[in-house]
Amino acid sequence: MIDLDSVAIAINKKMIVEDVVMNAEEGQFVGIIGPNGSGKSTLLKAVYRVLKPTHGAIFIDGTDIRQCTLKESALKTAVVPQHSYSSFDFKVKDIVLMGRSPHKKSMEFDNETDLNIADECLEKVGMTDFADRNFSSLSGGEQQRIVLARALAQQTKCMVLDEPTNHLDVKYQLQLMDVVKSLGVTVLSALHDLNIAAEYCDKLYMMKGGHVYTYGTPEEVLTAENIKKVYDVDAVVEENPHTGRLSITYISDRTKRMRAAKE
Repeated sequence: MIDLDSVAIAINKKMIVEDVVMNAEEGQFVGIIGPNGSGKSTLLKAVYRVLKPTHGAIFIDGTDIRQCTLKESALKTAVVPQHSYSSFDFKVKDIVLMGRSPHKKSMEFDNETDLNIADECLEKVGMTDFADRNFSSLSGGEQQRIVLARALAQQTKCMVLDEPTNHLDVKYQLQLMDVVKSLGVTVLSALHDLNIAAEYCDKLYMMKGGHVYTYGTPEEVLTAENIKKVYDVDAVVEENPHTGRLSITYISDRTKRMRAAKE
């Protein structure tokens, strides 16, 4: 379980996130949506301990993360950040094996079990043939899939994803989300694509201006009215006959003008 209790985060004395209450039950896939600047990534950085909350507390399985060492946190929660850069040019398989670090003692070498887990994780993200490539030689989308494989190698019961489908082609967006969904672990993820949020999430938190605007099931949150008020765009929300899930179609100003001209 992940619980955020009245979390506020200030950066350079400017309040970015304020009074956020949020929870993900065991095994739930919970999405955080909202326009750029609404506080999604800032909030997740506090969950995976890059930022410290100014107020409030964050709990993983009932334990305040401030009471955990970084290693203890890494044994509970794996992270796929929005941007991943390496100062050194590691091989792809070495990047994935870094996910095994929380399970090892200081200076302990990778063993056969670690190597097998790394191979399995590369297979899950469709990157087996890239194991011996340099990480820096990969495209942004390929690097994102390797970072997911690294997170999978941690074998945690909780994952935090910060816009994980950025830079990915449609095929790999769906593959990544399918892989994460199939794990059955607790997931807290910032998502940019509302149709992906509707397809994969059990619960959504919609943010605006650093606050939670509304939350609930995708059907409760992804309404045309909420999308207009938060994103300032008109949309048609309907059930997709092929998936049985919600489908969001955006109506551009150009389309409105064209419709008006025909009338």
